Amino acid sequence: MNSQAMNSDLMTCEISQTFFFDAAHTLDRAIETESSKRVHGHTYNAEVFLTGQPDPRTGMVMDLGLVRREVAALREQLDHHMLNDIADLGPPTLENLCQFIFQKLAPRLSALTSVRVWRTSIGDACRLSK
Repeated sequence: MNSQAMNSDLMTCEISQTFFFDAAHTLDRAIETESSKRVHGHTYNAEVFLTGQPDPRTGMVMDLGLVRREVAALREQLDHHMLNDIADLGPPTLENLCQFIFQKLAPRLSALTSVRVWRTSIGDACRLSK
């Protein structure tokens, strides 16, 4: 199927970009209290999803180079930082990390529809969708 035929069918595509960051935090929890209150760190993985119809001229929902540039700028705010000290994050939960990433990227990536954050080492994840 050529791109002209695809565009006439108004197909929607979802593209994504993954990144990771290493960060420390503490967390006040009802269980695993002692270990959570100590400063500790994780490698966090994140993926941002953008959804839309490919532009007929470029064939892209959004240029992934632009997405990578915005993600890199955001990553600098998180990587090797104490998450508890980041303004506007709140308690450094997976849920709040998803919201923080979404709020920071949405003004620059208009097609952003979802953010996923996970920690492979312990198997937990959160996905926030618009």
